[in-house]
Order: sequence, then structure tokens, then C-alpha cells
Amino acid sequence: MRTLLCLLLLSASLLTAQQPAAPAARKLESLLLMPEPKAMRGPYSITLANSQQTVFTFYRESPSGLNGVEAHSAETFTKLGLSADSFAARAKAAADKRLLQLKPELIKGDDGRIAYAVYRGESPLYATLLLAPSLPKIFAELFGPEIWVAAPDRHALYVFPAKASLLDEFAADLADRYTTDAFAASCEIFSLKAGAEPHVVASFAGEE
Repeated sequence: MRTLLCLLLLSASLLTAQQPAAPAARKLESLLLMPEPKAMRGPYSITLANSQQTVFTFYRESPSGLNGVEAHSAETFTKLGLSADSFAARAKAAADKRLLQLKPELIKGDDGRIAYAVYRGESPLYATLLLAPSLPKIFAELFGPEIWVAAPDRHALYVFPAKASLLDEFAADLADRYTTDAFAASCEIFSLKAGAEPHVVASFAGEE
């Protein structure tokens, strides 16, 4: 009986040892630059040089936040111990890390060639990839040294070659996504080049 009990205990311990370890919980991101309509501008928002309709607000992931994220309050931002410039720089670096873990969906046009790319999903962090420094480098071979990007809502980032004629084809759809989504991000098109500051080249919605 004692031998049988020992065998049972040994079997149980072996089964336990063979169970795969539970994945570690992902740390919530506290450094996010979230594009938003300028009407949403808060005390912790920045603008790009020639942007007229978009601000980038300091956000963090939060289980209690609407859509899983929330803007930093004076209390939460102060706890970080960062200046606004340091926050922005670190948020861009964090966005780069997320970007390099993702694969875009490549969409072909009627001619069979890649027309544009899109990152999208359930996460509200896709729009924050807009300012990831590596973004133009990733698409340099496919679209050339300059790309145009759009984030009509938090759940998607569209990447186009720098061609106004192509963008015109999608402007109406982008505008619809921007105006109908409860979590609108930006109605502006940003030009990105490696080593250069992003700047706005167009808007697919009217002035707010």
C-alpha cells in the first residue's frame, strides 16, 4: 500500500512538472502618444509643426479606462518623473518595439501590385504606431523613402506610398471611419521619412 501511494504521488508530481508554465502577464504600457482630434486636447497634449486638426495626448493602458486606455492625469504623469520631451521620446521608442512585433496586412490593387498596408486589430494601441521611428524604414523597399500614413481610429494604421492619386481613392472610406468611430484618432495624412520629423500633407475631413 505504501509503495502504491508513493507511485501515485510520484505520478502526480510528474504530471504537474509537465504542465506548461502560464504565460507571464503583459505589463501595461504607460508611455503612449495617442493621436486625437484637436477638440480633445488636454494639459498633456502635443502637436506637430503643421498639424491643424490633430493632437498627440499622453496616454497609458488601464483596465478601468474607456477602450482600455486613459489619458494621464496630473497625478499619474507626475509619478513618472518625466518631462514632456522625455515622455514623447520614450513613447516613440515603445511604439517602435510594438511595431517590430507586428506584421502588416498588404492589400493589392486591381493591377495585382501592393497598393497599401494596414495594421489593425482589437487593441486601441494601433494608432500610436504612427510616430514609431522605424515605420518609414520598414516600407522603404516597398513604397520608397517617403510614406503617407493615416490613423482614422485607434484600431488601425494605414500606410500608403506617397501618391496623391492613390490616396484620393481611399479618402472617403478613411473619412467615414474617422467620423463614425467612437474612438476617432486623426483626420490628417502624415508624411514620414527616415530621420525627418513627421508632417501633415493632407486631410480627409473638413475643418473641425
